[in-house]
Amino acid sequence: MRLVSYSSGSDIHLGALIGEKQILNLSSLQDFYKDRIQHTFRLPNDMKQFIEQNERALPYVEALLNCYDEKDFPASNISDVEVLAPIINPEKIICVGLNYLDHCKETNMEPPATPVIFSKYANAIIGDQSAIELPVNSSQVDFEAELAIVIGKEAKCVTAAEAEDCIFGYTIMNDVSARDHQFTDGQWTRGKSADTFAPIGPSIVTKNEVGDPHELDISLRLNGEIMQQSNTENLIFKIPYIVSFLSQTMTLKPGDLIATGTPPGVGMGRNPQVWLKEGDHLSITIENIGTLSNVVKKYNTNANSKNNSLQTSS
Repeated sequence: MRLVSYSSGSDIHLGALIGEKQILNLSSLQDFYKDRIQHTFRLPNDMKQFIEQNERALPYVEALLNCYDEKDFPASNISDVEVLAPIINPEKIICVGLNYLDHCKETNMEPPATPVIFSKYANAIIGDQSAIELPVNSSQVDFEAELAIVIGKEAKCVTAAEAEDCIFGYTIMNDVSARDHQFTDGQWTRGKSADTFAPIGPSIVTKNEVGDPHELDISLRLNGEIMQQSNTENLIFKIPYIVSFLSQTMTLKPGDLIATGTPPGVGMGRNPQVWLKEGDHLSITIENIGTLSNVVKKYNTNANSKNNSLQTSS
């Protein structure tokens, strides 16, 4: 199942992707088939709430999709709606650094003995086709294609064997990074957490549809040119271990996102180095999940100054 958040007019909806170009509104689908599927459960319109209730919600949506007949209920064309980030309010966005051996080599860093962990914040989240904004005080903004885990069940001190049961599904994240901030500060928070620095989506794909998450081709194109290309089989720390490792310290909650690291080919590792600039187009494709695309633009300081002046005058 491929789940999306999208807006139509002023309303936000949860939808299921049918093929690549059509979306089914789940609330409307529930209303249409209410006489055929007798159920007291009401689907939420918020992805985090859906994930929190996934033990009831997923079987119910599967039953709805089994009833679905395109002759009875029209789907929306994806071009007619605005696809949003699938989840905008996770409690935590946790990232794993240096998790591909070749990426360690290109950054001149030793492969870590245990996962390198850092965080992003929800202010960084944007969706598919949204713009990555270049901070006014950074000239070294980089890209990082990553497979992201979506937690579906509270996990505290779970073993690697138990971790699979705690995963809801997977999505794509671009771990955008201001390298000058990252390495000048001596820790990574500011360089990783600028506004718009966590594009995710376009959908969350449930784990049963993804298959083995360690056998997925992953690539990133910059203006059509392949910059990163690998396979998740090359992860140093595998997904069950990552979930277990994190759960020994912090309680993972439904909707939490865990980015699993980036393969080689990032801009800072190239000669000459490649930094993002206004007008660039990025697309990340992960097998069985989809393609996340974003453009790059400069932060509009004039618009901000206008807003500040309006607030001052009022």
